[in-house]
Amino acid sequence: MTPDELRQRLARATLTCLAEPGDCLLGALLRDREPAEVVAAIGAGRLPSVTGNGVPDHDARAVTRALRRWAARSAAIPTRSDLAKWQRQGIRLICPGEPEWPSQLEALADAAPYALWLRGIADLRFCCLNSVSVVGSRAATAYGAHVSTEMAAALGQRGWAVVSGGAYGIDDRAHRGALAAEGQTIAVLACGVDWPYPAGNADLFDAIAAHGALVSEWPPGRRPTRHGFLIRNRVIAALTRGTVVVEAGLRSGALSTARHARDLCRPLMAVPGPVTSPASAGCHEIIREWGAVCVTSADQVLEQVGAAGEHLPERGRGPILPRDALDQVTALVLDAVPARAGAGPVAIAASAGVDLDTAIRCLGALAAGGFVDRCDTGWRIRQRRVL
Repeated sequence: MTPDELRQRLARATLTCLAEPGDCLLGALLRDREPAEVVAAIGAGRLPSVTGNGVPDHDARAVTRALRRWAARSAAIPTRSDLAKWQRQGIRLICPGEPEWPSQLEALADAAPYALWLRGIADLRFCCLNSVSVVGSRAATAYGAHVSTEMAAALGQRGWAVVSGGAYGIDDRAHRGALAAEGQTIAVLACGVDWPYPAGNADLFDAIAAHGALVSEWPPGRRPTRHGFLIRNRVIAALTRGTVVVEAGLRSGALSTARHARDLCRPLMAVPGPVTSPASAGCHEIIREWGAVCVTSADQVLEQVGAAGEHLPERGRGPILPRDALDQVTALVLDAVPARAGAGPVAIAASAGVDLDTAIRCLGALAAGGFVDRCDTGWRIRQRRVL
């Protein structure tokens, strides 16, 4: 990276510490100004000019108040040593315009994330090319837990990543179902990726990081807030090709994710429950009032989110991207992966002539893209089924 690119990355890391995620005013400022310029303006208490920056003139006072509000959190600004420490802990930052950045987040417009913090092996962009969010109530019934586990496992077996929020209940079951099927899963958190919340899911978060990724708009060390859970729901909806609400009451926070999916014009689906169950009343409402599609299986979910014929179970497990679309480094790593007996990431990194972190990142991207599989002895080229 050039010195200026590093400076802009540090500025975006700073903005995740100073401003609340989804702040449309900051998003409007970032449309026409570089992150480093916005950070400098926060330090100065005002922008050099309000006109022409995407914010109307009559909002100049609102801009000034916001700059002062963000400046009040200046003690939280990360240093380069903080970034280095987090990197040693396996935490990385991705920014708009970088190879791993999921372009579908642009649908959020000014409410899009300023940057994302990740912990895990998965390449977020590749992983979310074929992904479905599975969400629902924390107070899941046995019925809801069973349906979400089975649906997520079936999606994982079909090569689709499952995205959820890491909470107890439906989220928990969806993540575990995907992991049980050796599929990839993404947890979008309302706190730092190093902060296990809820604490009872600490083992789950470690498993997700080992096979997928933990994602957050908040910097490492940040504790969750009640409002933060609602803010992060827009990212769950925007990352994926569709959202399934498995079980939700009329006041469930999962309906917030459903609303974002609807507003983004992404396929919205809901699993029906017993008409006497308050735990499914929210699902029935969004089917009746919002036009959500009633689904009862992974096949029916894939009918809504997949391309024509893509959901058919007879299809092979070939790559979802052509090999020619890979960047040079990822192609080198792919060439170093054995076709039959697996090899560990250290051996693959040495063979490809790249560092271990790069090899792990590329292997995650290649797995999400359908090129390689994890096996008992490491990684190997994915074998295509002969139908």
